[in-house]
Amino acid sequence: MSKDIIEKTGKLATLLSEGEFLNIPNLGDLITGTVLSTKGREIRLDINGLTTGVVRGRELFTESNIYSDLKDGAKVEATVIGLENENGEMELSFRYAGNKKSWEDLKAYHISGEPIKVKVLDANKGGLIVQVQHLTGFLPVSQLAPEHYPRVTGGDKQKILDKLNSFVGQLLKVKILDINEADEKLILSEKQIWENEQKTVISQIAVGDMIEGEVTALADFGAFIKFTPEKDNNALEGLVHISEIAWQRIDHPKDLLKVGDVVKATVIGIEGSKIFLSMKKLVNDPWQGVETKYKIGDIVEGTILKINPFGFFVELDKDIHGLAHISELSATPVEDPKTLGTIGQVRSFKIVSIEPKEHRLGLSIKDLDEKGNEIKEEKKTKTTKKTKTEDKTVAV
Repeated sequence: MSKDIIEKTGKLATLLSEGEFLNIPNLGDLITGTVLSTKGREIRLDINGLTTGVVRGRELFTESNIYSDLKDGAKVEATVIGLENENGEMELSFRYAGNKKSWEDLKAYHISGEPIKVKVLDANKGGLIVQVQHLTGFLPVSQLAPEHYPRVTGGDKQKILDKLNSFVGQLLKVKILDINEADEKLILSEKQIWENEQKTVISQIAVGDMIEGEVTALADFGAFIKFTPEKDNNALEGLVHISEIAWQRIDHPKDLLKVGDVVKATVIGIEGSKIFLSMKKLVNDPWQGVETKYKIGDIVEGTILKINPFGFFVELDKDIHGLAHISELSATPVEDPKTLGTIGQVRSFKIVSIEPKEHRLGLSIKDLDEKGNEIKEEKKTKTTKKTKTEDKTVAV
């Protein structure tokens, strides 16, 4: 027996013993091959000495840098997309291999919870479309961190979209919220990272603590305040609801605040990663002494701040506001309060009710004349004529 035959027999025995002889790749398998040659738009791989595979045409191109500069002898992964072509070679793809590897990597990130960086490619009204390795994922608006959340007054959809479009091209740090390779679904969250960071710092504060911070955003429902606890260098963000900004009624936080203002507040609630603040609790409630300042029946001057279908909101002073209900505007039915007053108008009102605990004060103008004087109802004097009637006694 020749030396060549003995060597081939030995190699065959080794392959059989290792099970490699029968390990023939199937369609869709991710295999590892050794680069034999890189010529033009074709790369040939040796697949475990069993066969030769070729990657060509569009199957060469992927957004991953792994395949950008391959040298002969390099080990590389590819996906089987054809068992045999016209030349008897196995057809392979770097595109599918890249996708497969990316899905596997992202599944591992999902399990570990480790953050990843993504690039924002586009935006729609629902959120951001991002590039994750060379896959595409979605970052919903609801999963943006507070600093990136589009806090737009009035919820104008176009302004929200404009804000989201400003992130195109930026890198964001996110966690994988949901992943499904079969459906090609990849949902991401920036908010979860912020919440986790916030929770670790929140332990440094408690309800009742006073903080000083900067107004970072204003929304219809309140103001966001960014502050740093004394015991920690990491910043937190809390919400001052519109009802906790001031004791008097305001229509929008911008009536009293603007972004960049430095304010003081007290912590009134902590729910998970959410911090609730109050500014008004740091000042005395002006309604506690309202009955010493105003009394039912008093005629006072006030400025009409707002006109609603149900009446006038009136400022008596910087702290006390009252309501002149539509039923108190005229002795006759009123269809539109705007016909009886204008915003900014100063006029006289009569106080008809005071409820300090509810922070309510009722006003009226229906009993006042144009000069603000109370109209007194004329008393009609009735005269009674007395008629003397003689009693007649009838005797029987």
